[in-house]
Amino acid sequence: DELAALLKQDTRFWAEGQLLKNQVIEHALKLDKDLLRLLLSHPRLKEHFFADVDGVLVFDKEKFIRFVNNKAFLPDSYTSFKNKIGLMTEDGHYLSESREVALAWPYKDCVLEGGQTKEDQKRDEIFRNTILAPDEIDRLFEPKVLTNWKRYNAEGEHPITEIRETDNLILKGNNLLALHSLKKRFAGKVKLIYIDPPYNTGGNADTFAYNNNFKHSTWLTFIKNRLEVAKDLLIKDEGVLIIAIDDNEQPNLGVLLREMFNDYEIHCITIVHNPRGVQGTNFSYTHEYAFFVLPKGRKSIGNRKIPEDEITWSNLRNWGGESLREDAKNCFYPIIVESDKIIGFGDVLDDDEHPEAQTVRDGNRFLVYPIDKNGIERKWRYARQTIDDIKHLLRAKKTESGYEIEIGKDFGTYRTVWEDPRYDANIYGTQLVNSLVPDNTFDFPKSLWNVYDCLYAVVANDKNAIVLDFFAGSGTTAHAVLELNKEDGGNRQFILCEQMDYVETVTVERVRRVIEEMGQGDFNYCELMELNGRFAERIQAALDKVTLQTIWQEMQEKAHLSYRLDIRKFNEHAAEFTDLSLEEQKRFLLETLDANQLYVNLSEMDDETYGVSEADKRLNKLFYNLG
Repeated sequence: DELAALLKQDTRFWAEGQLLKNQVIEHALKLDKDLLRLLLSHPRLKEHFFADVDGVLVFDKEKFIRFVNNKAFLPDSYTSFKNKIGLMTEDGHYLSESREVALAWPYKDCVLEGGQTKEDQKRDEIFRNTILAPDEIDRLFEPKVLTNWKRYNAEGEHPITEIRETDNLILKGNNLLALHSLKKRFAGKVKLIYIDPPYNTGGNADTFAYNNNFKHSTWLTFIKNRLEVAKDLLIKDEGVLIIAIDDNEQPNLGVLLREMFNDYEIHCITIVHNPRGVQGTNFSYTHEYAFFVLPKGRKSIGNRKIPEDEITWSNLRNWGGESLREDAKNCFYPIIVESDKIIGFGDVLDDDEHPEAQTVRDGNRFLVYPIDKNGIERKWRYARQTIDDIKHLLRAKKTESGYEIEIGKDFGTYRTVWEDPRYDANIYGTQLVNSLVPDNTFDFPKSLWNVYDCLYAVVANDKNAIVLDFFAGSGTTAHAVLELNKEDGGNRQFILCEQMDYVETVTVERVRRVIEEMGQGDFNYCELMELNGRFAERIQAALDKVTLQTIWQEMQEKAHLSYRLDIRKFNEHAAEFTDLSLEEQKRFLLETLDANQLYVNLSEMDDETYGVSEADKRLNKLFYNLG
């Protein structure tokens, strides 16, 4: 409206009461001085369409043209944010202007908050267009006040008085807004992000109790919004993203990832997680997928562990050309065996020293030399100065005349199909979670070892890595990090985000029980401080209209209401509201709440209206490094 009113001052842009969009766009492309002066005369529009570069104002003509191209500036805000059809590519250009193949869907250029907190909740989502609602989105993404702080360790729950750099964290709240809050503290610090988002199946195989009834377009917007901020949290040129997914969205997600992470390698791994299979019309499904998004030009994936029964063994003694003792003098020395185990290595023999046999007994020990069955002195494949480094890859094999020394690698390159009985989601997922948290709501949680191996591939050699999961579900990622640390004494740090109400009864409880059983580890718990969210919960829980009326009166005094609501007009038609059904009244009152104000913004922490305690203020200042 402000832009339309401003453009009315220039007769070139109006005819018969209609805005001439093409004229405006043409003059913008020409950097028309009169148009620029007009825009600069309006402080709000100047801020929106010009960038200040060292005191020089630079006109963002592409942003301005995209804005003008929107249907009559979409004056009906309700319609623009609920039904806006996004037709833009990842670089912000319209599809008709693009020469590239792109994944396009309705709402692509929107932000979807995805504010569900209960399993059976059906929220009417709001789509905020990134061009038309930048101020709304900026406010939505501001860091939030954190409250209800607790620390858990093997001894139980404790109050928090300090925040350490290496603290594990479970954060309750909308995961999109939680990520933007975490960004202030952890931007560029996360080594690995592992997520198991809603699979969008609507069936019993959902990996956690979340709204899995999105349409494809809504689901893609939901995921895209979260990946955009997640990318900022990863360590530049080093951080790795892993996304678990099944057939329903795997093709779309693959294309989306290639648009968003075009400077990364993207690998799609198949994981057999349900050997019994889920019966389909034509096939029985036994697998799912994991996308590995890796920085280009970098060795990000370590070596996989090979089970002992799959190791291929070969003789450590050289054979063939250049395998004789004189070919490498440092490779002729005894390997010491006791009780069928290799216990050490002797010194390199002088040239004039010749063992009497391939295996020489020395008390309870045996000295094994690289001499073949024909008595020819050959050499070991590793010099004396390096053999200690691979001792764990060697074994002594008993023979009729003594011992042979064999080498077998217990590691190898990861393959693109993963199969392991431990990936069974029933035994190592459902049954495991039930043993820790009986009567939980998870029908098909991930196998602990499925997640463990994904994490191991990336952070096995980084004992101080930060691992983030913002679809925490039952807490499998935290459990896997704790297992890794227990095995190698590492200090890897986990950060979990979960917005569903089961976070306290399932996620926190599971991780607490794991720490209790291990006897080591701890984590902090906190929540995004609710504002309108508290009213939303009360509205949803109301059982009658009288209760709703009480809530409505309080909302008018304390809640942040949507600018779309005209209280005066509402009061004029109060009787019509009374005639609505209970569910219709609930739906209406939920719509009146400003969705930007579900949580308290950090910038408003000192406002007495929100009642932030002094203890919470202190912890927020520590967490956000505010001094």
